Amino acid sequence: MKVWQCVVCGFIYDETKGMPEDGIKAGTAWTDIPEDWACPECGVAKADFDMVEV
Repeated sequence: MKVWQCVVCGFIYDETKGMPEDGIKAGTAWTDIPEDWACPECGVAKADFDMVEV
């Protein structure tokens, strides 16, 4: 399974779960997350996330 991980704090965005509490529905692809979105844990930009396989 592939997820997106913040390189600063380690927060993980899982496309299968989304972030319903932030208005991002389960199944929302990483490419569909707005470019101005920021990590909810540390505030860094979407560009500071790497795809990792878990």
